[in-house]
Amino acid sequence: MKLFLTGASGLLGRSIYERFLNEPDWTVCGISFKRTSPGLTKLNLLDKDAVTNLLNTVCPDVIVHCAAERFPDKVESDPQAAYDLNVGVSAHLADVANHLNVPLLYISTDYVFNGDESPYKETDEPSPINEYGRLKLLGEKAVLAANLNNIILRIPVLYGPVESLEESAITYLLIGLKKCQNNNELFKVSNYELRNPSSVDDIAHIVFNLVEKKILSSNDISGIYQWCGKEMYTKYDMVAKMAKIFDMSMEQVVPVNGQSGVKRPFNTLLDVSRINQLGIGTHTNFEDGIKTVLASWNVK
Repeated sequence: MKLFLTGASGLLGRSIYERFLNEPDWTVCGISFKRTSPGLTKLNLLDKDAVTNLLNTVCPDVIVHCAAERFPDKVESDPQAAYDLNVGVSAHLADVANHLNVPLLYISTDYVFNGDESPYKETDEPSPINEYGRLKLLGEKAVLAANLNNIILRIPVLYGPVESLEESAITYLLIGLKKCQNNNELFKVSNYELRNPSSVDDIAHIVFNLVEKKILSSNDISGIYQWCGKEMYTKYDMVAKMAKIFDMSMEQVVPVNGQSGVKRPFNTLLDVSRINQLGIGTHTNFEDGIKTVLASWNVK
């Protein structure tokens, strides 16, 4: 079986790539552009002809589309570039997938909801409150408009093995925590929005099993699915967990009980029963997961 995986050099993409690569029945064509490491194929997803030609050459059994502009602040600063990647590329991939008669799994986000009435079911009406959520929702619609048998997987903020601490909004918090340890600098961190952080390895496990079930049972696996971690934290709570794990002080950490910058939803807890009904849900305890992820970094 052949997987065509976009965003294979990204935080989630790397974990999905390794998950499929370790399966004897699968080969992976991993796509990247800016960070193309050995084993991956460099491709500009905005080049529609190049994308079509490569897909026709590879002839995959399934496409998993991870590539996206996923930082809300970057989306707001360049909405056209974000639209081209998050919507235009998604629509084109879904169109080519249709011509090849293969399913596409699109990675979406909890930010398609406004955060006021959680937990959210797959059938609840999305109402994004920022441009990132709006564009990811448009990507969802394009993928399902091409073929209702495609798969959408909505997920929350992620953490996992990072190439830099800035790569995840969660591991990024360690930078501020480290800076305030040995000086008088305060670290102001949000204590407002509630999040359910999820391990990329857990998501990769779910993606693999969704794909396997899709291949085996075809149209029984389609439409929208959702997953998120079981623990609910503010960013301040996450920093406190990190400080506890690595015996660091919280004296200079200041909780901020309001929003600044791009507006973000308050509570995006997702109903995950559809995944659990398939028996493929998996959850890594946050304290265990973040300890493993950050252990290789110079914490203090």
